[in-house]
Amino acid sequence: MKLKYTVFTILLVILFQSLHSQTIDDAKSWYLDGRYADALPLLRSEYNENPKDAPLNQWLGVSLYKTGRLVEAEQYLKYASEKKIPEAYLALGELYSKLYRFDEAEKEFDKYQRANRRNNEALKKLEQAREDADRLKRYVSRTEDVQIIDSIVVPKAEFLSAYNLSSSSGSLLMADDFFEGQQNGGKTLYMNERKEKIYYSKGGNGSNSNLYTMEKLLDSFGNEKSLPESINDSGNQDYPFVMSDGLTIYFASTGHNSYGGYDIYATRYNLNTDTYLTPNQLNMPFNSPFNDYLLVIDEEKDVGWFASDRYQSEDSVCIYTYIPNERVTLLENDDISYMAKRAIISSIADSWREGIDYSSVIALAKEVSVSDEGVKGDFEFVINDRITYYTLSDFKSSNARSIFSQALGLSKQLEELKADLSSKRDQFANSSSTDSNLRAAILNLEKQADDLYKEIERLKIQARNDEIRNNFN
Repeated sequence: MKLKYTVFTILLVILFQSLHSQTIDDAKSWYLDGRYADALPLLRSEYNENPKDAPLNQWLGVSLYKTGRLVEAEQYLKYASEKKIPEAYLALGELYSKLYRFDEAEKEFDKYQRANRRNNEALKKLEQAREDADRLKRYVSRTEDVQIIDSIVVPKAEFLSAYNLSSSSGSLLMADDFFEGQQNGGKTLYMNERKEKIYYSKGGNGSNSNLYTMEKLLDSFGNEKSLPESINDSGNQDYPFVMSDGLTIYFASTGHNSYGGYDIYATRYNLNTDTYLTPNQLNMPFNSPFNDYLLVIDEEKDVGWFASDRYQSEDSVCIYTYIPNERVTLLENDDISYMAKRAIISSIADSWREGIDYSSVIALAKEVSVSDEGVKGDFEFVINDRITYYTLSDFKSSNARSIFSQALGLSKQLEELKADLSSKRDQFANSSSTDSNLRAAILNLEKQADDLYKEIERLKIQARNDEIRNNFN
């Protein structure tokens, strides 16, 4: 009996070792194939048993680095580098450059160069790594001087909860919620204030995702159009937001020569050429070697938001709140370490102006717009963050009341014009042939509607400013 037990135990040990060896072999195979996420759990398990295995530290560090966990990867790559594992030099140098620690990156690159001085293939990889590091260093030197006033880390699945847009800025929705029965991979959709136009992405799952737009046709959206190739570059284009002018669009892309992952870009519709201008890549700190996306500007609140997964866990994202600049203003500082801190947003307080209290702006940014439903009155007109008017009798200034009355009159005209426009769009969409006269009529109505809308907004701003100037100063 004792002999049988001993034999059984030996067989179990042999079987366990065989399975263990096979598991590590699988991890190595996945690592070599670039399947770093698959290899990670097995490499972690092996590391727990052999924490001083230098090649294992290198494999684990590279796998973490390649899956975006840069901070966690450093300790393993640093250990492997100290143990003179040549491939760890290159990976650690790349990691340091993406953390904007350029002097440390160059030391690792030098070590890699000395270890591979006769290996042309390795030296070619090193040349590319140094070019990427130099490119990042140039971008850091062009960091924008922007005041980031708040930040919050939220689950990726709930990140829209941090965007508290005013109704005048339109609305953001999850594309999956809007397009019922479709799977859009957690992407977002933007709808303008008038709820007559949407922007969204489509594609992915093996093919590039591109941006599209649709218009309201009676009770549903249709007339889908792809945005031009100047926007829909190689890679993925997602997370659109359109300013209230209807011309300026922000979006995120993995193409357009991004720093890494998603970067944020801006472009503007050119009325003269009937197309969008070549997109501009935003400066740091809006962009980084991590995923940065969904930049939104609320002109009524005069605040903006953007999302970034820099230094976050796999299921989390940080939403930064900032004060938009009227024009791009770059930081001017010869201290590269200070510039790097501002670029990577190591502390939002570094961007604050001395002597300014941001608490009221932060509170306004967090304020959720009140739904129109249940509001009693003829309209809802926000005067400031504490006062909203619902009837003309609420106005204290007769001049402001008169100006706002003009806006109300034009609003009725706009509604009638929109109804006519919707009807003609429906006719055009269902027409079997192209009707040039109908098309011209639609374009003319669209121009009238746009002009009316801008005039209404101008009058509302004028009325608000007059009311505040005469009664709240």
